[in-house]
Amino acid sequence: MRGIAFSYCCFLLAAGLGLATARAEPVNIVAAENFYGDVAQQIGGPDVRVVSILSNPDQDPHLFEANASTARAIADADIAILNGADYDPWMAKLLAASRNARRETIEVARLVHKKPGDNPHLWYDPGTMPAFAKALAASLAKHDPAHSADFQTRRAAFEASLKPITDEVAALRQTYAGAPVTATEPVFGYMASAIGLKMRNERFQLAVMNSAEPSASAIAAFQKDLKTRTVKVLLYNNQTSEELTQKMRDIATEVGVPVVGVSETEPPNTKFQDWMLGQLQALKTGLSGKQP
Repeated sequence: MRGIAFSYCCFLLAAGLGLATARAEPVNIVAAENFYGDVAQQIGGPDVRVVSILSNPDQDPHLFEANASTARAIADADIAILNGADYDPWMAKLLAASRNARRETIEVARLVHKKPGDNPHLWYDPGTMPAFAKALAASLAKHDPAHSADFQTRRAAFEASLKPITDEVAALRQTYAGAPVTATEPVFGYMASAIGLKMRNERFQLAVMNSAEPSASAIAAFQKDLKTRTVKVLLYNNQTSEELTQKMRDIATEVGVPVVGVSETEPPNTKFQDWMLGQLQALKTGLSGKQP
């Protein structure tokens, strides 16, 4: 009788351990952009395997074309992450072409109530990543319930790590709210709004973002703002190589308007937090009248 009872207890213990370690393989995550992939890795830790598709800082994201390996990665994903708001339409097409009942899709634009036609550079909005982290931790818990507490712990640590960014935004807003600035594209738009900067030449920026030729009046207004030093800073998208935007950067350099480089892809060997904070610190230097 004791042997039977002992065997039964061993069975229950083994069953319990089996439930706790039910998922032997990491959760497969595919992120369209590497900054979402980075945050996914920070929250998922050793319990996830992350593939980021757009990760080359020298590549213009708007010119990206998916290939067979991209399609295979998406087909095998448990969780797929895309920006949305028409920033990465190739990702949406691949997801639609590769049905997977177990896969969950996180579209960041939906989380922050943005739609096509809105500024798609959502990761520069200080409210975006906390919303994404919350949705991701919940999705991970569904795929791997045994590590749910770990995901929530890492999510809390990630959100706490954003405090230096929010503190820097608040400090810049206190000092520079209302300061006029301009940009070659609306990449930094949400962050500029959070700081309270007065963004000029938005028609020019939208045309460049949409691969259209800005009007002659928009170009003239942009050049005038630079040559008269009406703006304190030029925010320049480092991942574009268009002749017109390079000309604006050259004018700014010639007349002494600080040029602050921003990018659409997280630089290699860094973290999202450091990337954002570094750009804010460069902006602070520029707004003070010095070249970063």
